[in-house]
Amino acid sequence: MPHYLISVYQPQSETTPPPEVLGPIMEQVNAINREMQQAGVWVYSGGLDYPSTATVITTEGGQPVLTDGPFVELKEYLGGFTIIDVTDLDVALDWARRLQAAIGLPLEVRPFFDVHS
Repeated sequence: MPHYLISVYQPQSETTPPPEVLGPIMEQVNAINREMQQAGVWVYSGGLDYPSTATVITTEGGQPVLTDGPFVELKEYLGGFTIIDVTDLDVALDWARRLQAAIGLPLEVRPFFDVHS
């Protein structure tokens, strides 16, 4: 079955929502993750730290160069993701709709390249 990436985009901010806001959201997300696990479609989920914690690796003169901070400055950034293994895009979108309703932030759904076909 194809794998799909569900990306969560959040507004640029270095502050975490207060527990009374974030707690209920995470309870809903965790419940959906458990349902995905029980359905056998969940592969992995994770939240990412702030863009300021990123390290970018490029090449100059054939040598790797490490730079602190995000690669580009954006109004929104990738804040987390879920990888699922489902039969098709429609099923991936069904799961993504449920996650989006719980999180309330924009989500992007994309298939991975199928390198085995």
